[in-house]
This record gives sequence, C-alpha cells and structure tokens, in this order.
Amino acid sequence: MNEFTVKPVAYIRTDFKEKFGIPRQSGRAPSLTAEIVFAEEYRCPDALRGIEEFSHLWLIFDFSKAHREEFSPTVRPPRLGGNTRVGVFASRSPFRPNPIGLSCVKLLRVEERKNEGLVLIVSGADLLDGTPVLDIKPYLPFADCIADAKGGYASEHEHDKLQVDFPERLLSLIVENKRQGLTECLADDPRPSYQDDPARVYGMRFGEYEIKFTVQNGVLTVSEVRTDNLLSRTYKSPP
Repeated sequence: MNEFTVKPVAYIRTDFKEKFGIPRQSGRAPSLTAEIVFAEEYRCPDALRGIEEFSHLWLIFDFSKAHREEFSPTVRPPRLGGNTRVGVFASRSPFRPNPIGLSCVKLLRVEERKNEGLVLIVSGADLLDGTPVLDIKPYLPFADCIADAKGGYASEHEHDKLQVDFPERLLSLIVENKRQGLTECLADDPRPSYQDDPARVYGMRFGEYEIKFTVQNGVLTVSEVRTDNLLSRTYKSPP
C-alpha cells in the first residue's frame, strides 16, 4: 500500500488544555468559541475566498495526543460504559489506524490580524487546544444532512444531559463570555460513563480555570473554582 504525508494547514485554539471535559461530539456545547489560526504558508486570503457564505465547516484534524503504533480492531466507547467493545470503524474513537478526526463547527466570522493573517472564529468545537487541523471543508446542508439517518448505539445517548448547579458566587468568577459554554460542557457530563460515585470530586480544566464538581442523582454541583492568575486564588462554595 502506498503511504502519503499530510501536514497541518492550521491549529485551533480552545479552552481545553486536557482531554477531560471536552464535549463528546461537536455542537454539544454550542456557546463555546474557538479560533483557527493558519500555518504561515497557508495565510493566503485567496484560500478563504467565499468561506463566509457558509454557516458551518467540517474540520478534519489530527488526534495528536492519541498516536499509537499498534492497531486494535475494537474499542470501548465511553457512552457504552467503557466495557462493551465495538469495531473501531463503528466508532469515533481517537484510537484509530490513522488518528484522523472529523468535527462540524459553526463559522461565526473571519478576523484579520496583523501577525496571523485571517483567523476563523468558530463555535461548538470539541478539540483540544493546539490540535492540528489537516483540512477545512464547507458543510453542505443538501448533501451532509440526512434526515432519516440512523445513529446506532449513539442514538440512545443523544439527549443525555445533567442539570448543572453552578452557584452564582462561583459562576461570577468566570469571564462572562465563557460562562454559558462552560455550563454546556458540564451539562454534557464529562465523567467516564462507568463512574457514578456521588462522593467523588472531579476536576476539569477550562481555560485559566480549574472547576471542581460532584454529581448525584443527575445533578452536577460545582463546589470550587480555582484560577491561574497571579494571585492563584481558590474560591469554594459555602457548605
């Protein structure tokens, strides 16, 4: 078989500094915003001519933190509890023969910046900060949206959401334009599906914050917000 080489055309900036807490699919946290910054050799305005005519884009990206040498024909999707195996080609697992991902994002606008050229501002991304983007293609509603498509085992969890109890005192510590996106991420239940310990305190990195929370009876309660600013302060919700 012939091999070929691909290289990133861009990199994405998001508030996700680690894998835990990233939405399981794109669009699950629609208020999240991200920036797509092109590699220097692709900072050509002509390459983006006409892109603002499209509301959504497909991002083809590299699961850069999931590279493996060995091939496993089966994987364990988190939404099946982490114990049931399915074929790797019947999943969206990052652990694939070629670690390539596909994500649909909404194009909010195109910004021109002095040192970075044209930057795409998008929402609903589910990518780790710094993820290499291999290609960008427009989303075509007449071709890409199939109304009667079947979602297999994933359809069972399409509407899975937690209720989020985020005390106002703690929520006010988050930059205002990121509060809704963070809340949507928490509602999507960052925990592994096989963990359901109401006493366990989880920690999720989001931008400059670390969010501590517990989950009990379908309610996620934020108990602490830690910040990475110069004061390194910690804020806890009263017991």
